[in-house]
Amino acid sequence: MLSLNKFLKSLKCAFRGLIHALRSEQSFRLQLIVAFIVIALAVYFRIPAIKALILGLTILMVLSFELVNTMAERIIDLVEPRWQDKIRDIKDVLAAAVLIAALGSIIIGLIIFWPYL
Repeated sequence: MLSLNKFLKSLKCAFRGLIHALRSEQSFRLQLIVAFIVIALAVYFRIPAIKALILGLTILMVLSFELVNTMAERIIDLVEPRWQDKIRDIKDVLAAAVLIAALGSIIIGLIIFWPYL
C-alpha cells in the first residue's frame, strides 16, 4: 500500500542529503556550478530539445556519481578509519568513476555545442 507520509518522509531525507552535500562537498558544488553554466548556454544557444535532454542526462549522471562517491567514501571511513593501501585503491576507483562520467559529459557537451562555438 502506498503511504503519502512515508513518501514525504523519504523526500525530506533526500533533500536533507542534497543540502548536506551542497554544504560539505566542494566537488559537488563545483559540478553544480558547471551544470548551471551548461544549462544557461543551452538556453542561450537554443539547443534542440533532444540535445538538451542528452545534456541534462549527462549532468544528472555526473552529479549522481559524485553523490554515490561521497557516500561510499564516508562509509569506508566509518568501517575502516585507518589509512591502508586497499582503502586508497577503493577510493581511487570511486574517484575514477566520477572522472569517467565527467570526461564523457565533457565530450558529449563539446559535440553538442561545437556548431555554436
